[in-house]
Amino acid sequence: MPELAVGLIGAGGIARAHLPAWLELGAVVTVFTPDDSGADLAALHAEQGVRVARSLEELLAGSEAVDVCTPTHTHPEVAIAALRAGVHVACEKPLALRVEDVEEMIDEAERAGVLLFPAHVVRYFPEYAAMAEAVAGGAVGEPAVLRFTRTGSYPVWSPWFADPTLSGGLLVDQMIHDFDFARLLAGEVVRVHAHVRGHQQAPAPAGCVAAATAVLTHASGAISHVHGVWGLPDSQFRTTFRIAGRGGVLQHDSSRTKAFRVISQGEAAPGEGIPATNLTESPFLTELREFAAAVRGGPPPRVTARDGLEAVRIALAAAESDRSGRAVELGSRNKDDVQEVVAR
Repeated sequence: MPELAVGLIGAGGIARAHLPAWLELGAVVTVFTPDDSGADLAALHAEQGVRVARSLEELLAGSEAVDVCTPTHTHPEVAIAALRAGVHVACEKPLALRVEDVEEMIDEAERAGVLLFPAHVVRYFPEYAAMAEAVAGGAVGEPAVLRFTRTGSYPVWSPWFADPTLSGGLLVDQMIHDFDFARLLAGEVVRVHAHVRGHQQAPAPAGCVAAATAVLTHASGAISHVHGVWGLPDSQFRTTFRIAGRGGVLQHDSSRTKAFRVISQGEAAPGEGIPATNLTESPFLTELREFAAAVRGGPPPRVTARDGLEAVRIALAAAESDRSGRAVELGSRNKDDVQEVVAR
């Protein structure tokens, strides 16, 4: 079977974490960006055959699958172009900043008969994967109270992060990982109440911070508490979870374990915020291996396009709750109530 031809779209921190994984998987990689950064990234890996496309059309014409690692607000346009070209798509989280855009992406994937894969890499961190397997196996009984925290430095290295109209802000960009896990473990979310404190607008001056808390009510009656922080530049990346049910408690604190840090080009890039974890291989490699296997007819990935859609729906409801000061009901799935929040 020929090597998988992959188009890598973007050349920022996440693209630089994904590229080594693709090369280890033996893919033939072509990079495209609208500026010169794609050529710079390809030049660093020229000895491994990484090439540069001069246009998105050229990239799509030579790719079996693409990996969308561009800023969040560009995801729908880029992904839909690839899906309409009949190309499989892995897309960084969140899939989009509007529910209707994610739904259109899903529709295009189904129409073309190709895979739309949300790159929720935390699903592939071994401590989270082990926790999910244990909960599914009944280790705590039915989950009743779930707590998640996620802390990292404020992403000032790319100015679009600080603009909620481009990134969705702290709730949508960072905390979506834990919203996804809360739903995975405790089922559908019917109510969200959230509040953000601190800096939430562009530009982001040095030393700015933001913190947010969201309370999710699940249809099962379970309650999830999610806390996220974009902190000072010297903030240590830290995640915790505690899953409690009548049968017991599962908990984890990344600060108590030795960690392997994913870095780019052999040195840690200041502020890139690639999280640390206890693992034997990069979770980006695990994630993309699963996507590549599905592209070639293997089992479907553990994260589906619907998972990506529901994570966006919860995150946008949290953003709407913060804006309005009221809880947002999701039981009716009234997408019009929440999908435009980022643009307001």
